Amino acid sequence: MEKPVVALVKGRAYAGGAGLASACDIVLAHEDARFAYPEVTIGFVPAMVMTMLRRSVGEKQAFDLVSTGRVVKAEEAREIGLVSRVFAAMEFDQLSQSVLDTLAAAPPSAMASTKTLFYKLDALNFLDGISAGIVANADARATPAFRDGVKRFMSRKKEQ
Repeated sequence: MEKPVVALVKGRAYAGGAGLASACDIVLAHEDARFAYPEVTIGFVPAMVMTMLRRSVGEKQAFDLVSTGRVVKAEEAREIGLVSRVFAAMEFDQLSQSVLDTLAAAPPSAMASTKTLFYKLDALNFLDGISAGIVANADARATPAFRDGVKRFMSRKKEQ
């Protein structure tokens, strides 16, 4: 998918809900949100989420979460990398909408290329990742979105 997928989490995201959040590119959590992967406690395996969970939080944290099923509060979820940002209850809707607006305002071609390269890097070694970045950079410079962006930037700079 070329566009960012964002989870807005209020309340509990357990099992499948936590898995859906893990699969998203960005997770914005209400301060009262809770996350858990309790499948093992009922004799099941959280198989579909483990790859994405390991990528987000690392091996030790991921195994702790899937093997114990413990509940994680929003702030801890942010600290371990499961959540991108935590917003206070009174600001959650406004700040979440601001993030969504920022993402929506980005040129679609730049967003798609950024997301593609970001996830492609998982399968590349360091030097191949740098090379892929060079190609993505050159390709982006050839787009109308880039030329328009540079013009907007230069006109703002002249106004200052």
